Amino acid sequence: MRVFFTGATGFVGGHILARLLEREEVSVLLLARDPSPERLWRAMQPHFDFDRFRALLGGRVRAVGGDITEAGLGLSAADRALVTRETTSILHCAASLNRKSEKACLNTNLRGTLEMLDLARAIVADHGLRRFTHVSTVAVAGKRQDETVREDAAIDWERSDYDPYARTKKFCEHMIARLLPDVPRTILRPSVVLGDGRTGQTTQFDMVHAFAFLARLPILPLRPDHRIDIVPVDWVATAAAKIHLQTPPDHGIYHLSAGEASPTYRQITTALSRSPAYLPWLARPFDGMVRFLSSIAHGTGPGRAASRLQVFLPYLRFNTVFDNARAVAAAGAAPAPFPAYASRLLQWSLENRFAYPYREWPR
Repeated sequence: MRVFFTGATGFVGGHILARLLEREEVSVLLLARDPSPERLWRAMQPHFDFDRFRALLGGRVRAVGGDITEAGLGLSAADRALVTRETTSILHCAASLNRKSEKACLNTNLRGTLEMLDLARAIVADHGLRRFTHVSTVAVAGKRQDETVREDAAIDWERSDYDPYARTKKFCEHMIARLLPDVPRTILRPSVVLGDGRTGQTTQFDMVHAFAFLARLPILPLRPDHRIDIVPVDWVATAAAKIHLQTPPDHGIYHLSAGEASPTYRQITTALSRSPAYLPWLARPFDGMVRFLSSIAHGTGPGRAASRLQVFLPYLRFNTVFDNARAVAAAGAAPAPFPAYASRLLQWSLENRFAYPYREWPR
């Protein structure tokens, strides 16, 4: 089984790739802007030691240079012929998560997915395609309040979106359904992916900055009984790999989320041994303070945290969770609850100054 995979150098993508490679019958073709072993080693360090990485790169993993925002994915003629000939399934994980930039989301998410669909149709014409799996987001559900959202009721075209990321991902799902009508398709929608539930570590710190900023505050402009749907990356990766390799999956869409077990803010702060005052009526003044810090302290620690928090604030207040019964059944287990590893994630991030301790290429 040969999987054509995008997004392997990203946070979620790297974990999914590691889970795929646990299956000995799976080999992977990676699309990467920089396909050099040194760049791939950096991305794979959280998952493999160096000897295992070299063995995989010399055997079941092959990287091809390209870019999903370029025509024909930026592949050379030889590499495109190789990918078309050898691919049996596609797992498309690459995306722009820049929630502030319409341009970045349009170029990477919409144009990139369209290029992937062109490749998929070429593979179908050559020998057929077992599956096209697209990693989307629960944010396609748009603006919500106090709900439990199920997969088949998530997209409502009359509902507004929070940001360009959510909007472009919603259109990606629409394009896949319209342009690959005869190919088995799977849509995976992660919720807020934060840290590894086993180790408390991460390589992606945007949301961790915002989380650390909130964790230090003596007053929170939130309701203590509101829930937030946070899920660990290790469980997301396990579920994604199992669903993609299952023949056939039981459903076409899965929420990779914490679902009804999503913790309340009170449960999270208790796990952090904190007892802040909850004053939801301070929401507007707090939003103004965040905007102020983001503008005047840009580039500093507080400024970076405030800038990231500004992006995520709507998602922190909508008290909406996403039913995960399908994904739990497919993964064979529920995700670790965020309060169980939140303290480890915060402590590890602070100790490492919000940067993963990458190792150099061995001499």
